[in-house]
Amino acid sequence: MISALLVRWFTPAPDSGAADDIRRGKSPWADSVHLLWSVWIFITPLFDNGTAGYTRTWLLFTAASYPLFLLLFAKIQLAPQRTAYLYAWAMAVLCFALLRWYPSGLSYFVYACVMLNHCRMRLRAQLFQLVLLNVALLGLAWWIGYPTSVLVIMPASVIVISVIMLVERINKEKDAALRLSQEEIRRLAVLAERERIGRDLHDLLGHTLSLVTLKSELARKLALADPPRAQREMEEVERVSRHALAEVRAAVTGMRRSDLTAELASARLMLEASNIAFEAGTLALAGLPPEVEASLALVLREAVTNIHRHAHATAARVSFSCETERFHMRISDNGRGGLAAHGNGISGMRERVRSLGGTLTIDSPVRRGTTLDIEVPSRAAPKSVVVDAHLLPALASQGGAA
Repeated sequence: MISALLVRWFTPAPDSGAADDIRRGKSPWADSVHLLWSVWIFITPLFDNGTAGYTRTWLLFTAASYPLFLLLFAKIQLAPQRTAYLYAWAMAVLCFALLRWYPSGLSYFVYACVMLNHCRMRLRAQLFQLVLLNVALLGLAWWIGYPTSVLVIMPASVIVISVIMLVERINKEKDAALRLSQEEIRRLAVLAERERIGRDLHDLLGHTLSLVTLKSELARKLALADPPRAQREMEEVERVSRHALAEVRAAVTGMRRSDLTAELASARLMLEASNIAFEAGTLALAGLPPEVEASLALVLREAVTNIHRHAHATAARVSFSCETERFHMRISDNGRGGLAAHGNGISGMRERVRSLGGTLTIDSPVRRGTTLDIEVPSRAAPKSVVVDAHLLPALASQGGAA
């Protein structure tokens, strides 16, 4: 009975902060690191000028109030958003009730004000509650006879800390909205691509299959009346079918092929969503054969994935250059470096580059970032296509909607 009650008590509500952390793959107790600031509860008696200090009264109040404070802290993380602020107010009430005999309880008040930022409410309502709490503290502390320094320092410190955390929360919410919009863009791009493939296959096979059906019916009717003509019709059906099969194979190959422009757009979305600044130089395709560009796009994809997952970088760059017979692609980041020569997909990238007759060079000193230099034969044609890196997101969205 008691265990079932405890499980229900500590089960996060669907709209709680802990449940939101779980959905994002974050530990629901990650915010418990803020409890380290509660060390001030145990330090405050050092500043009582020897008149109070670590007395029996302080010990009893701490033993009685600190577990209650921890429970309220947990409930703010687990409670529904519409009621979480009540537990923050309960922290403040705990401070007010003990304030006359227990100066360490001021830490509970600081937590009460700061934890309001974990309760999703309108900005105006949060600021009103923050001011109301501080006015209540000032009035009570003045009536009890707290020093003027406390009356000035406490509200000022609490308001500054709360405003800083409020700004951080707003920025996090904007980042979360940005990630959602990027996921929606990817989903819409995939949906548009599926619709395009459906239209292409319909246009490609609709007429051909109708012709095959018509000639097959004609051959069936002529099978007894005019066998030679029926045989010619079936030979025509075979020829049309083989031609349609070749067209389907060519279309599917084109659908599966990646290109560098699309991969750069995808890399920008992935890295910037991870707060990694991404810079792409001007892309000079210089008439690269489609199969060469497709292999380089896969190499770029693997390299960007490594940066996202393993590099711990804050910035990444991709640059290109093309000479008469060689195409060069450089991928670099400012991460932790120390990339193994045969780890994290490097072997696969090396094999792809080798199959093109090119070379892959790695420079990855520890704590100084990683640079991949890829050179392949360009087999340059007279025509050269140049794409400005700033147009990559637009091109990617147009490609998905084509």
